[in-house]
Amino acid sequence: MQKLIKKIGVLTSGGDSPGMNAAIRSVVRTCAYHNIECVGIYRGYQGMIEGDFIEMGPRSVNNIINKGGTILKSARSAEFRTPEGRKKAHENLVKEGIEALVVIGGDGSFTGALMFNAEYNFPVMGIPGTIDNDIYGTSHTLGYDTALNTVVDCIDKIRDTASSHNRLFFVEVMGRDAGHIALNAGIGAGAEEILIPEEDLGLDRLLESLQKSKASGKSSSIVVIAEGDKIGKNVFELKDYVESNLPEYDVRVSVLGHMQRGGSPSCFDRVLASRLGVKAVESLLDGVSNFMVGLKNDTVNLTPLVQAIKGKSEIDRELLRVSDIITT
Repeated sequence: MQKLIKKIGVLTSGGDSPGMNAAIRSVVRTCAYHNIECVGIYRGYQGMIEGDFIEMGPRSVNNIINKGGTILKSARSAEFRTPEGRKKAHENLVKEGIEALVVIGGDGSFTGALMFNAEYNFPVMGIPGTIDNDIYGTSHTLGYDTALNTVVDCIDKIRDTASSHNRLFFVEVMGRDAGHIALNAGIGAGAEEILIPEEDLGLDRLLESLQKSKASGKSSSIVVIAEGDKIGKNVFELKDYVESNLPEYDVRVSVLGHMQRGGSPSCFDRVLASRLGVKAVESLLDGVSNFMVGLKNDTVNLTPLVQAIKGKSEIDRELLRVSDIITT
């Protein structure tokens, strides 16, 4: 281990996700283990521009592993998209003596880190934090497992009232560009149909499926819809379409929204965050930069940031097949 770096900065950027605090904790304590200083950067790249820094040690991250959100906060920064903004950020890092960055976030955060490295040759490592699980190079992003458990718990509760009133519920979950949450939570919660951006079910097939469910004796149904699904303009228009074509259905809509991002992280997310934080810091100390730490086949490995940004996370085709079989 080279240990040429003496001070590392850590920030969270983009949408928050359960597990970010556990990752911050891991980064801070790994730095302490290797006798490296660690500085927390508030409000992501905007905080870098404004010099909003705080020295962090092992005791400053006590009792945060179980907390959702991020103690370092997150903010969008239009200024960081400009050369002038990035210049201010670099000057502040140099002034503070920060020699490398760990960036916890999604592809937008990684794009900023890559750009910053290209301009100033500043060492950066990425930790994927987003509930959508839409980052290439890792089977799980921080917060994804927790979000799945939250969604399944909500759908279980919705099913209680759906069964009591013989209703059809459309449950919209997050996933603008990826259907990982909808597919996995839909299977886990026993949904009758799952609509995701990667697969265009089509309105006719949806109606046919609902008609078959009704004919088979099902008195209530749950349809899980990723927010990025292309079958309709939005879930409420889809509701109106189904009601107009299948008047025998009493349809309700439940949009789970940002509750999916909140809550205490699952054990899986806490352990994942701890593993990724250690790997990110130790990779920087080994002289490695411009990579994202991720999980593949339960092994922590590295993916070039440019691939993590440009690559596309693929939906599990076997899970799609499983879904088709068990929703019959």
